[in-house]
Amino acid sequence: MAYLQRVEQHNSDPFAFLDRFAPTIVRPVAAPEFSDLEWSVVRLARRDRMWTLRPYGRVRRFFRWLTGLGINPKLADPRLEALRRIAVLSWKFGFTVPGEDVADFIAAGFSHDQYELLVSSISAAVSSSTQRNAR
Repeated sequence: MAYLQRVEQHNSDPFAFLDRFAPTIVRPVAAPEFSDLEWSVVRLARRDRMWTLRPYGRVRRFFRWLTGLGINPKLADPRLEALRRIAVLSWKFGFTVPGEDVADFIAAGFSHDQYELLVSSISAAVSSSTQRNAR
C-alpha cells in the first residue's frame, strides 16, 4: 500500500520536478486567450452603447413598464457580463478605461494578460476599420 500513498502525494504540476533539479529554468507560460463564446461577446459589445452599463433609474424602469419595450442588455453569466462591460468601455476608450472597471474585470476571473490581449485586439480592429473608411 505504500505505492498508493506516493501516488496520492504526487504534485499535479507536470513541471514540479524542474524545481528540484534546475530551479533557474523558466516554466512555460500559457499565452492569454479567450474562448469562442468570449470573443463573440467582445464582437457584440461593439454595438452596445454606454447607457447599457448604467443601472436602470426610476424613469427608465417606468418607461419599460409602461410601454413593455426595452431589452435588458446584461448577460446572465457574471463573468461574461464583466467581459461585456470592459469590452464596451474598451471599444469606446481603448486603454484609458478607469481602474475600478479593470479591477472588476480581474475580479471576475480574467488576467492582466487577457485584458491587454482584449484591448490590443480592439485597438487593432478600430485602426483597421478607420483605415478602410479613409480610402
